[in-house]
Amino acid sequence: MGRIEAAAAIGPFAAPRRPRASLRRAWHRVRRVRGGLAGSAAVVIIVGLTLFAPWLAPHDPYVGRVVDRLLPPAWMDGGSAAFPLGTDQIGRDVLSRLIYGGRISLVISVLAVGVAGAVGLSLGLFAGFYRGWADWMISAAVDVMLTFPFILLALATIAVLGPSIRNVVIVLGITGWPIYTRVVRAETVRLRSLEFTMAARALGATSARIVLRHLLPNLVNAVIVIASLDVARFIIVEAFLSYLGLGVQPPIPSWGGMLGDFRAFMFDRWWLPTFPGTAIFVTALAVNLMGDGLRDLLDPQSRRP
Repeated sequence: MGRIEAAAAIGPFAAPRRPRASLRRAWHRVRRVRGGLAGSAAVVIIVGLTLFAPWLAPHDPYVGRVVDRLLPPAWMDGGSAAFPLGTDQIGRDVLSRLIYGGRISLVISVLAVGVAGAVGLSLGLFAGFYRGWADWMISAAVDVMLTFPFILLALATIAVLGPSIRNVVIVLGITGWPIYTRVVRAETVRLRSLEFTMAARALGATSARIVLRHLLPNLVNAVIVIASLDVARFIIVEAFLSYLGLGVQPPIPSWGGMLGDFRAFMFDRWWLPTFPGTAIFVTALAVNLMGDGLRDLLDPQSRRP
């Protein structure tokens, strides 16, 4: 009888979690990150606008008419409903160029994050797992990259390779990998000393199997969070390079390039630089909110009932 009572006492704790209860707990965790949900919704809308740009843009972003140059937005005196946000100095539709410019900015940022993440993850795993001279050399390279002025590296790279979308991706990628390497290396050093890694090694698992099957899955959350925040940073950096004329070249629309083109109209036609500047601000804010939400959602400390 004592065993039956003991089994009944521990039964609820030993019973597997019900799917409905697990879903309810997951939903409560998601609701805690309302800012992340708002940012994710805004990112989905922005990405949808850029993906369906050929169908949503009212005009060709590369074609303009001189007779329609410098029209104000539709709600201002002299505006036209055919050009909701007005036109630029050669008569091109500002709204269409904003939509297509978002496509360029997002593609460059995502590609650059992919390059930086792949390089940083590989070097961080190698340094943290094998340690020794490899760890010393990679850590020294990280320290050098973090202290090297970004603008000098960008200017040198663009001067050698020339300004283009591909070269912007290269510049952002080679300047963004150190943060991934530093975080992944620290996590790898911690994970390789835990019991499950030692048990895998004692059972005869190879180094490649330990890295791919045991260490890498435990690093995914940290890499995802860094990547989501880096997208917002790269959007701003790409706009900065394009503003200086070192990034995307005309007539390809980009938000930074539009800011550079409209700086001469900052005081008499304020709406021209305002629209691309607002697009950069809103997109970077939305991606940052989404990254903060992912960080809170993937944090093991927040997974409490």
